[in-house]
Amino acid sequence: MVGMDGVQLGQLLRAQRQEAGRTIASVAVEAGLSVPYIANLENGRGNPTLSALQRLTAALGLRLKLGLNAGEERREFAGADRLAELPRAQAAARQLARQNRSDPAAMTQHLRDALNAIAAMTGGDLGERDLDRLLDLLLLASGDFTDGF
Repeated sequence: MVGMDGVQLGQLLRAQRQEAGRTIASVAVEAGLSVPYIANLENGRGNPTLSALQRLTAALGLRLKLGLNAGEERREFAGADRLAELPRAQAAARQLARQNRSDPAAMTQHLRDALNAIAAMTGGDLGERDLDRLLDLLLLASGDFTDGF
């Protein structure tokens, strides 16, 4: 799993808060954090503690997941970045983000991660037909057969 930088974290937190129709102040009260602290996080600044992230994600109805991979080297495949930026992949990321109430940029990163994982299992870079297969699978798994990507 690829880590999330401060800007991506801030974008996700802001998108989730806004989608829930919440103000920074209401989230701050519920999380026991200050308004400036949350505003800084949403703007990609700050270095939140694990405790603060747990309280903030709980207030936003999110689940915080952490992962540690000791000594595991992650191989990036060049094709994954290219494929994740194609129009069909971007449309899928937007649709899945809407369904999962998440940030489209984060969903694009999940798609990139999935492409890298599949490439690692198959031993090489993937092509557009592989992307089409993955997106078709995501469409079926999401249960949304109407929009298509």
